[in-house]
Amino acid sequence: MNQSESSNSETNYETALFETAPPETAPPETAPATRERILRASMELFGVRGFHETSLREIAERVGVSKAAVLYHFPGKADILGALVEPMLNDLAAAMANAAAAGPGRARWAAIEGMLDVWLEHRYLIRLNLQDVALATPGPAFARFRDAMLRANALVAGADPDLAGRVRAAQAVAMLSDPVVLFADAPVAALRAAVLDGVHRLLDGTAEPTAEPPPPARGRRGRPAAMSTAMIETARRMHAAGSSAGLIATALGVSRATVYRHLPPSAP
Repeated sequence: MNQSESSNSETNYETALFETAPPETAPPETAPATRERILRASMELFGVRGFHETSLREIAERVGVSKAAVLYHFPGKADILGALVEPMLNDLAAAMANAAAAGPGRARWAAIEGMLDVWLEHRYLIRLNLQDVALATPGPAFARFRDAMLRANALVAGADPDLAGRVRAAQAVAMLSDPVVLFADAPVAALRAAVLDGVHRLLDGTAEPTAEPPPPARGRRGRPAAMSTAMIETARRMHAAGSSAGLIATALGVSRATVYRHLPPSAP
């Protein structure tokens, strides 16, 4: 047995125990439902405790199986993370391929919108640090992530960019992920519109005309007239980042008047 394949001593020890266990104690050879439950539980625990602070024992307990069963499906904790990241990497590669095929006049915004849609789809995964996720996963995950980011920067910068153009492209790509992490629980459509509005302001100096979605239809009782402390803090962060009161109201599910009451007096 090559114990160097494991990501930590706990995995080494438990893999050895599993490999020497009697055949009758091993989990079934095919159990996709158990594998999916392991992935869901791991994502929940990684999101709350972090990858390094989550143990295989905790994952097993959350799923309701033995650690040997977890190791049957995944040789180590890093392999679990790799399985979680794989769909995001596939989506990112596909988005950049589609952007490259969109043609010179459309490639920049196809890359920006494509990458933003990937971040929104996998927004709870990217609450973990993206580079740490890539570095912690086995195999070529980091290289795939790096290559996709470099391709995105090239598409956004356009043909033969100067230094300022390359810097703005890097800024535009970088600004796609932080709002998704900070406001992962906001309505996706409103969050997407607010992020694209900010990118348009950076690259073009103007807001995207369709960035602000219409307010949702009022229910019988209308939208809430009060905001919690957490909502007020979120509203102020969004305003400081350049979001309009309308976008903030849509994201938080309150009226514009309610938002205005909690913004600084100079807010437009």
